[in-house]
Amino acid sequence: MEKNLRQQKTTIIKIALFGPESTGKTTLAKQLADYYETEWVPEFARDYLQEKWEENQHICVADDMMPIAYGQTLLENEKLTTAKKYLFCDTNLMVTKVFSEMYYGFCDPLLNEAALKHEYDLFFLTDIDVPWEKDDIRDTPEGRETVFSVFKQTLIDTKKPFITISGNKECRLAKATKIINDLTIAKANGLSSADFVQIYNQGIPFESILKQLEIFKNGIAKSNLLSPATISNGILSLSESDFEEKASFFDNQKENLKIKKFVPASGAATRMFKFLIAFLNDFDIQKETINAYINRKKDKELAIFIVGMEKFPFFKSVDKKLREIYPDFESLERDYKNYYFIKLLLSSDDFNFANKPKAVLPFHQYEKHIANPIEEHLNECVHYATSKNESNLHFTVSEIHQDLFENAVAQDREKIEKPSGVKINIGYSYQNKSTDSITVDSENKLVKDKNDRLIFRPGGHGALIENLNDLDADVIFIKNIDNVIQNHIEQITLYKKALAGVLIKVQQKVFGYLNAIENCEIKETDLEEIVVFLEEKLNVFINGDFNKFTTENKINKVKELLNRPIRVCGMVKNEGEPGGGPFWVVNDKGIKSLQIVETSQVDLTDKKQGEILAQATHFNPVDLVCGIKNYKKENFDLLQFVDQKAGFIVEKSIEGKTVRSYELPGLWNGSMANWLTVFVAVPLITFNPVKTVNDLLKAAHQPQ
Repeated sequence: MEKNLRQQKTTIIKIALFGPESTGKTTLAKQLADYYETEWVPEFARDYLQEKWEENQHICVADDMMPIAYGQTLLENEKLTTAKKYLFCDTNLMVTKVFSEMYYGFCDPLLNEAALKHEYDLFFLTDIDVPWEKDDIRDTPEGRETVFSVFKQTLIDTKKPFITISGNKECRLAKATKIINDLTIAKANGLSSADFVQIYNQGIPFESILKQLEIFKNGIAKSNLLSPATISNGILSLSESDFEEKASFFDNQKENLKIKKFVPASGAATRMFKFLIAFLNDFDIQKETINAYINRKKDKELAIFIVGMEKFPFFKSVDKKLREIYPDFESLERDYKNYYFIKLLLSSDDFNFANKPKAVLPFHQYEKHIANPIEEHLNECVHYATSKNESNLHFTVSEIHQDLFENAVAQDREKIEKPSGVKINIGYSYQNKSTDSITVDSENKLVKDKNDRLIFRPGGHGALIENLNDLDADVIFIKNIDNVIQNHIEQITLYKKALAGVLIKVQQKVFGYLNAIENCEIKETDLEEIVVFLEEKLNVFINGDFNKFTTENKINKVKELLNRPIRVCGMVKNEGEPGGGPFWVVNDKGIKSLQIVETSQVDLTDKKQGEILAQATHFNPVDLVCGIKNYKKENFDLLQFVDQKAGFIVEKSIEGKTVRSYELPGLWNGSMANWLTVFVAVPLITFNPVKTVNDLLKAAHQPQ
């Protein structure tokens, strides 16, 4: 036998089956070879050791390792000459190396070197979830878990690209072929096997990666604005008595409904303290005064922060800690006091506010305690999201922050539940990592970290449509974690309930029509009424060809338009806050609809589009109330109503370099683009977000 351990070079994609004895390697190798109509490499050791056993009942010994290695290499190189596009290796020298080390405590240096050098585009680590099959040359089935862990650790230690394959024969084949097909496309797009495995382990469908690469290459089409939505032109205006009537209607209906409040609360409060972080990074107290820094940087935010410092709800606790650290604090110059205050506030060893979620930060100073947003949301929940003395509150959180949330809820829950007599059920969910985006540079090349691993970024607010999709409720109130105020709970409650009342009335009308269609009770004259309802109440306009349809096709069309999730959005007057607002838009099919459009979705180089944007009278939704069930009380699949073309390309900085990533269509932008939509004007008091720490100095967040 030729004593050669060199692996022949090739452009053929080679897949290595890797794992302990009797884990289905041979079965899968044969299946894959048949599926792709190519060759598979059998296990040389099987015939070699079987022949040895039959001759004199001798079992494998250490001296057999090198002959097996030579034979396996020769067999693989031979099969490579007739393989087509793919070659599937039932075993490889890495398996031989592991068995040599396990059974004999030693691996020949030549074998070890060759095993490490041999390259495969992917290893399939075969799981031990298949029955053990005895034969003459297999060891005992005991200790399979330990052996499997050794095999897995070997792949990790040697940095080989691998994916674990589990399940029955049919399941394994289906998984393996999907992986191999995606790997082939990945390599054609310049990704390495290691890149591919990292994407797979992140849970991101490879189709999403291809879509992202295409978006980076071609960009995203901008929204085509027709006009801003205004009062009586897309935005419903209600009188105070109307609000009271709608709220009362909701109160009369709510006992028959399952109600939930959904609060997006993922991520840390880094942006809230961005200007303070920049100050600490750039300021040298030995070289200039804070006033000089403010003038140099034109940093109005820092000036406001310092002037209003004593009004922040966290001032006393930080000040107290400073006096413990610096016994001579009172005698320090004002600049040093302010500098140390900011430093302590953000220090990871102390208050660490920029790295904590907004939800647990002190927002409001009450007479006897300080409240964070979690407490305020608990309080709001019992006021307007309660049915049969129960409230359901769901937070989307970062996995690393869930303990902070749970601790805060434990501290605040009783003080809300006890006086209200309402039980609050709390739920949590994480933003799915499968919605993350890859990161590219200015030339659309994948960006990697110092360990040569791809850098992923969260897919943005729009990823939470998947979290919303998993909820079970008839009415869902949506409100951001930072949009809470210190006072006026009764007014907030009125407007929230009123929005829910509008939702339920719309739902009842829509469900009535859909049930009539289901029961074949719709006539031609009824269709005219439905069309008027769609256009006048839901701002849904039907194509002019509708009148040419047969009655059956007309019914199918209105059913399609009516049978959708519903959102009622509170709109406040635009007072210059950054962001988007409600607009009439037209899509690439010429269909006009009401949408919430972010500034970044508008082509500002187009003068006409810029003028329409500037004419907006109202701002993004303050609050949403949603119905995610159909007329049969079944949950919609909300992912079917997303405008996939409405995502965003965002620019960030990593180690001083500008990089780009993709964000999914916004939660109440493109993610709800194909919902039935009602915009309702609500007072400014309902909109008090805390985007920067200085927003806590506004009247709505200060004691009265």
